[in-house]
Amino acid sequence: MTAPASDDGARALGPLVGDLDRFLAEDLGRRPSLHRAAGDVPVPLTLDDVDELLTRRSLRAPAFRLVQDGASLPRSSYTRTGRIGGVTVSDLPDTGRVLELVARGATLVLQGLHRYWPPVTALCRALEDASSHPVQANAYLTPPGNRGLDVHHDTHDVLALQLAGRKHWVVHEPAVVAPLPSQSWSSDRHEPGPLVLDTELTPGDCLYLPRGTPHAAETVDELSLHLTIGIRAVTWFDVLRRAVDRAAEVPAFREALPAGFADDPSALADELAARLADAAAWLGKVDVPALADEVIAGFRSSQLPRLDGQLRRLLSLDAVDDATVVRRRRDVHVRTVSGDDRVELVLADRTVAFPVAVAPELDELLSGRAVRVGGLDRLDAEGRLVLVRRLVREGVLAAEADAARDRDSDGGDRAGA
Repeated sequence: MTAPASDDGARALGPLVGDLDRFLAEDLGRRPSLHRAAGDVPVPLTLDDVDELLTRRSLRAPAFRLVQDGASLPRSSYTRTGRIGGVTVSDLPDTGRVLELVARGATLVLQGLHRYWPPVTALCRALEDASSHPVQANAYLTPPGNRGLDVHHDTHDVLALQLAGRKHWVVHEPAVVAPLPSQSWSSDRHEPGPLVLDTELTPGDCLYLPRGTPHAAETVDELSLHLTIGIRAVTWFDVLRRAVDRAAEVPAFREALPAGFADDPSALADELAARLADAAAWLGKVDVPALADEVIAGFRSSQLPRLDGQLRRLLSLDAVDDATVVRRRRDVHVRTVSGDDRVELVLADRTVAFPVAVAPELDELLSGRAVRVGGLDRLDAEGRLVLVRRLVREGVLAAEADAARDRDSDGGDRAGA
């Protein structure tokens, strides 16, 4: 089922995982892997960047937090009150206090970097596009000689990219295979399996751990900065739950259990067996293509909007005329659904309807090829301008100069780990 990775994805993710197609087919969700730095490695976050985020960007908690001895420090111990637009807020960083606590051994965690730091955003987008699973990112700045959590597993896959300093990792065989979010690690219930990896990461090295892989990490004799990219897998359990949710549409499955069911376990078991047989038969008749569309739509709606440069496009919308050359934006996912009298464009967060009469023009405009607006001459001048401007406004098309700018953008990565 794994489709070949795009050239853009391979270029962005190759320094982290090596051959991207091999990683997706053989490692993702299956086994740990370690990719050592080779040559110049993109650096999506540097120590200077962390300094800027902390001292000049006015982050607000929970975009940052502090952890020490495996526990989060009280937010009040490192935040301050300030006013923004006449509103008092109490979650701004007390920068001096944060720096003091880090100097005393606390780990600074920058959370949700995929939302606000462009190089990390670009990396996470590439991984989302390649894997079709939601991706997030945190960074961890840890003083020398400190250990984070004891051995534990995560309920999401992890790519740990070492950015500065060194960190020692131990990795064990899973105690729980592919745990769901509700199956988090508990030292009372779980014991790590045999040790499978004992290694030190240096800048540019990247360690992949499938969810459920017990691990622990600690700094050695110098400060460490690493980026943790989390992959929140869409599972077959998620799909099954979506399918079962449709049972609410069947009156028989909405009926109450018989009166007195709690007093007759044997009778309940017999009835339950019959009802489960009915449910299995019903499940076999579920509209599979519609369910597949729903699963895909669920993933797309989880992605952050891709509206880079849209403000400029909206402000210059009136300048779009017959001489304008437009192209579908390469990072926007669009699916068309044709009906008797209209064509729907299904975007990540909304559906846009057009008359079926413009279906040929939509096909041309969504092809990825450069299209001169005046070349859509099956429509009159007003009609083609209305159509193209609407697609620009929805973030689907860009004028060729903007599209070229999108193609040339690399998310701002810096080379040289």
